[in-house]
Amino acid sequence: MRTLSEKISMLEVGGREIPRDEAGFLMEPVDWDKDVARVIAAEENIELNSEHWAIIKFVRDSFERDAITPDARLAYRFVAKTSGLGRNESRQHFYELFPYGYVTQTCRIAGMRQPRTWSTG
Repeated sequence: MRTLSEKISMLEVGGREIPRDEAGFLMEPVDWDKDVARVIAAEENIELNSEHWAIIKFVRDSFERDAITPDARLAYRFVAKTSGLGRNESRQHFYELFPYGYVTQTCRIAGMRQPRTWSTG
């Protein structure tokens, strides 16, 4: 997605200004760190716990390995594998952690760019 310069906003974290697009996604995933995640999560009214961090780490590791944000279905499978829950229960649990979904909350908190198109799984 192309962002117009007048639509860019700055997120202030620890004395740094980090550019975000009009939907609140980081312009550059390399600007992300755990402090950035905490600030964005607070904007989303999410207090990050170990389960959140595990999912965020999965997304970040997948992005670093494959140079692309993983599909939502892979994140749901990760939750199933790590939680021991079945397919439907793990997806439901995922939405308990990130109520507004994979793209809207998980990817934003993990510092991903806004996708052009997306499969929500």
